[in-house]
Order: sequence, then structure tokens, then C-alpha cells
Amino acid sequence: MSDYDFYYWPLPFRGQFIRGLLAHAGKSWDEHGAGEIEALMQRDPTDQPIAFMGPPVLVERATGLALSQMPAIAIYLGESLGLIADDPARRALTAKVVNDANDVLDEVTLDGGRQMWTRARWEAFIPRLIHWMRIGEAMGRRHGLTAERGTLLGTPEPGVADIVTSTLWCTMGERFPAIEALLDENAPQIAGLTRRVAAIPALTTLRERSRQLYGDAYCGGEIEKSLRQVLLAATGRS
Repeated sequence: MSDYDFYYWPLPFRGQFIRGLLAHAGKSWDEHGAGEIEALMQRDPTDQPIAFMGPPVLVERATGLALSQMPAIAIYLGESLGLIADDPARRALTAKVVNDANDVLDEVTLDGGRQMWTRARWEAFIPRLIHWMRIGEAMGRRHGLTAERGTLLGTPEPGVADIVTSTLWCTMGERFPAIEALLDENAPQIAGLTRRVAAIPALTTLRERSRQLYGDAYCGGEIEKSLRQVLLAATGRS
């Protein structure tokens, strides 16, 4: 029997953070497809495992605990699986990193597709995206991170902050090389960390499996289509 039930669309996007943490910790989980997710979303909140609006949702089979919202799930997994340093400052910094990553996803998808990307919108957004990259770079530098060694918060081993950071930029960069190039240019320490953590065997296996399952898909829908179109128009590559 698997350790967890996981409800997320068949895409890497926001759910990939949770998959990465579970894979790194050697945990097993069952993925529940779009039909099951939609059925669960249509239930009355009192009849859901946890009252929620949309996935991801994680249910821990051993305890029955159900959680929604990516940051809440990531912090719980970090605490319960030993992936967050046991001091208040690093716990708070980890939560900050996870919430920053969640914000980046919202901004890259224009709040889940409330608008579509146009060339003008994307050009105006590039400085802000670079600023997000430099925020991570500054965090890492303050804790001794270099491209070749170290972790985002100065912990001896990679933890939630490192896995979330790597998942954010690796998933996006692999599907949008123009964004990967921006990261290399503007945040070389984070780019190095991203590649080092992504090369951990369990995370490499997860990436390979995700490619098999989802192909080049990222967030899906019209918002992904518009993002690919503006990147192709701006750089000649998506």
C-alpha cells in the first residue's frame, strides 16, 4: 500500500513540488486522475477529505490527515519527513521560500489564466521575473551558496527549500529554455543549485517519469499556449 493519496492534474506545475518532496524522501503515493479530482471538487465541503477549492490535495494514509494548498503540504512534509532544519529561523525561511515559489507560479500564469500573455505583457514582466530569480540568489549567497556547493539555507543536506527551488526553476527551464537562459545569466548560484538538486537520483527518476507521462506540458490550457507563443516570438524558442 502506498503512503499517500495525491490529487493533482496530470501536469508537472504546482503538483511537482509535492511529488519531488515525496520522491526525495523515498515515499510512495497513488496519483488520482482528473475525473476523480473533479468529482471530489464537486462535493460539499463537509464531504471532502479537507474542505478545498482546487488541487493539490494530499492524504496521508497512516494518519488520515488531509491537506490542501501547496505551501501547507510542503511544510507538513518537511516537518514530518525531516526535510526542514529544527530551528525556528530556518523553518520560517523555508516557509518564505515555498510561498515565493507559489507566487512565481501565479505570476507566470497571470493568476491562473485570468489574462493571456501578449508580447507587451511578457516584455514588461521580464524584469520582475529576473527580480524573483535574484531574490533566491540573495538568499543563497547569505548562507554560503555557490553554483558548485552548498544549500539555499546553509543546511548540511538539501531540504524543502532546495527541493522546491530546484523544482521551480528546473521544471520551468526544461520546458522553456528562454527562462532557463535568464536564470543562468541572472542567478548563477541558483542555476547551479537547481541542477545539482535535480541530479539527485530520486529526483532524476521523477523528472524522467514526468516526461513520459506529461511530455512538454507545463501548466496546460490556453495560458500555457499563450506563454509559448510569446516566448517563441521574442526569442525564437519557447
